[in-house]
Amino acid sequence: MYPKSEQELISIVANATSLQRKMKVATTTSHSIPKLMCPGGENGIIISTKYLNRTVNVDKSAMTITVEPGVTLRQLINASAAAGLALPYAPYWWGLTVGGMLGTGAHGSTLWGLGSAVHDYVIQLRIVTPAGPDEGYAKVRTLRNGDPELNAARVSLGVLGVISQVTLQLQPLFKRSITYVQKNDSDFGDQASTFGRQHEFADFTWYPSQHKVVYRIDDRVPSNTTGNGLYDFMGFRSTPSLFLALIRTAEETQESIRDAVGKCINGGITTSILTNAAYGLTNDGSMFKGYPVVGYNNRLQSSGSCLDSPQDGLITACPWDPRVKGLYYFQNGFSIGLSKVKDFIQDVQKLVTLQPRALCGADLYDGFLIRYVTASSAYLGKQEDALDFDITYYRSKDPMAPRLYEDILEEIEQMAVIKYGGLPHWGKNRNLAFVGAINKYQNATEFLKVKQLYDPLGLFSNEWTDQILGIKDGITIMKDGCALEGLCICSQDSHCAPQKGYFCRPGKVYTNARVCTRLSS
Repeated sequence: MYPKSEQELISIVANATSLQRKMKVATTTSHSIPKLMCPGGENGIIISTKYLNRTVNVDKSAMTITVEPGVTLRQLINASAAAGLALPYAPYWWGLTVGGMLGTGAHGSTLWGLGSAVHDYVIQLRIVTPAGPDEGYAKVRTLRNGDPELNAARVSLGVLGVISQVTLQLQPLFKRSITYVQKNDSDFGDQASTFGRQHEFADFTWYPSQHKVVYRIDDRVPSNTTGNGLYDFMGFRSTPSLFLALIRTAEETQESIRDAVGKCINGGITTSILTNAAYGLTNDGSMFKGYPVVGYNNRLQSSGSCLDSPQDGLITACPWDPRVKGLYYFQNGFSIGLSKVKDFIQDVQKLVTLQPRALCGADLYDGFLIRYVTASSAYLGKQEDALDFDITYYRSKDPMAPRLYEDILEEIEQMAVIKYGGLPHWGKNRNLAFVGAINKYQNATEFLKVKQLYDPLGLFSNEWTDQILGIKDGITIMKDGCALEGLCICSQDSHCAPQKGYFCRPGKVYTNARVCTRLSS
């Protein structure tokens, strides 16, 4: 369904509710990795926000903007800047929609102000939910700051209804100054918990196998500071499809012949290219002449020029476009509290000491991206100030094929969410990251109360959302090779069954399909 107005949206929800048909909301880009937007049942409908993409109002005096849910982050940034305003913190990829960002808790990087999550800048929200026959089977609810139910809708997983309008609090447009500094990672554990207090937009890119960390020194500067910098991140640019196919084929070959050395060489080359190109920063929109790069926030906070790929029959594409042979990967995303992050980093460094080449594969995907997040009032938002780790790595098209050094990556994933109680990003990760995740949210019960109030029949829920919210079992799926795809974690005694791709013993999780191994934790 493609509604073009709130009234059409109400009609669609009312009709589906009267027929008790399952519903889900999808965006034009749909970047979520878990099955958040698949409608339940056999005859469900998908409601697209493709045409709900208008800026409703910009109030310069109140410094607010009201938009429909299909507005992309790029549109939001540009409309705000045109009025001399800014959304201070945002995800780095601008192909997300406002509805999608609220659905999954998308964020930028900061410990300052209200924090880095877009949902914490929402001051009003309109949402269409199912209703009874006496109300025409659908109703519009308007939630404002101070309304407890808004804390449920800020991060909703799409299970409460369909957002029709969002009003965000903005700030006056400002300039920033960015400098990337590369250092040895020997004291990274100590630096990680404090660096974000020193620089407003700080983040890190960590290359554990190279023992390197790139520190992002990023702060506001006076608006009269000279500079018109632009950020066009290289990984988000349109790329020749032939080049993407060559990269993918090379990695598939390295995986098949277990060529860790080759991956380390290619990872080092990738890192050098990105570093020498300042990751896509330019001082004037065309050329990088040196640090610092100074420019307005709207030109530096987010990018994604591959969205403007020419209509050339896929001669060029975004690197992950499924229509071409390009990137195909897993992406772990989890946040670890600042009080625990030093120990986690040191545990990862111990694994690198055990297997120095194990994480070279992550370098091919620009290492570990690490961003600051803050505690949120959203019921399903972050519970404490933390560091969010994004780890992207090779995924085989054959679900039964073990990855090179898979055991090390599995160990890191399991340490993060089990040993350190990390919170998974709702729009990323594999199944195992969500095992018991809902129990880590102190207001999960309050969220479920609002869900029951808004959608008592569960029409906006599906099997996956019921599982991650603890309503139903089934997050883990025990079958041959389940651990290879992150579908299972074993918690009871079993026998070593490498041919099936999993092995279970209390406190020990084995996932290598060829050899049962156990590392430090």
